Amino acid sequence: MPNNLTGVKVAILVTDGFEQVELTEPRASLDQAGAKTSIVSPKDGQVRGWKFTDWGDSLPVDVPLARARVEDFDALLLPGGVINPDTLRIDDAAVAFVKAFFDAGKPVAAICHGPWTIINAGHAKGRQMTSWPSVSTDLRNAGADWVDQESVVDGNLVTSRKPDDIPAFNEAMIGLFARQSVGA
Repeated sequence: MPNNLTGVKVAILVTDGFEQVELTEPRASLDQAGAKTSIVSPKDGQVRGWKFTDWGDSLPVDVPLARARVEDFDALLLPGGVINPDTLRIDDAAVAFVKAFFDAGKPVAAICHGPWTIINAGHAKGRQMTSWPSVSTDLRNAGADWVDQESVVDGNLVTSRKPDDIPAFNEAMIGLFARQSVGA
């Protein structure tokens, strides 16, 4: 099974204001492929989603960021929304967590505004990436080659634009995580 993620541990880094569908649908696909997903957050207890125009559901935090260790995970998912990545990209611990995945060569998936944290982690330069259109200038200014596509895979990174692209994002993310996690 080329896309079997059995035994693959995926950290989902979020705080309040993540676009709910950009967490729940990719997480469901990862879980269905056999991955073990964990919400990691600088917040304790619960994080609250955003449903397009208003607050959404609260989800339990599985691992507080202060106790999260990159060595305990095989891959990272960065959901978007505006509030969530804008908060994470100025949180030194969150940026260090993201940077550590790249430094370790582990696969990372980011959708919508999620690439903001990748910029602050210093890993956008020289990469082909996509995002929500308003993030395109930020990515270009950080040295990325921004393209307008449903999903883009560049080495150990997959990026996507928006909720409508989630099916393509999920397929690319699961394929990347399966390829990158062989032997993990």
